[in-house]
Amino acid sequence: MPNLAQAKKALRQNDRRAARNKVKRDEIASLRRNFRKLVEAAKLDEAKMLYPTLQKKIDKAVKVGIFKTNKGSRLLSRMASKLKKIEVKTK
Repeated sequence: MPNLAQAKKALRQNDRRAARNKVKRDEIASLRRNFRKLVEAAKLDEAKMLYPTLQKKIDKAVKVGIFKTNKGSRLLSRMASKLKKIEVKTK
């Protein structure tokens, strides 16, 4: 437990930030889950509509520091490749 006032404040700030980041991470995780289900069900139109939203949220999370740059890139790349695969299958 911190003794100094500034250390106590830093602890409170860290707790608030961690809670805020967890909410955003969970939101992205649920969107990714929904995207994966749409891809597995081969619902191309719905997956294409969800992709830009998910891309925007991941980019914002990387910008703010919730995800590291490579993780954000990796997630987007994997989603794009899954989307591309079902596009090819449906043609």
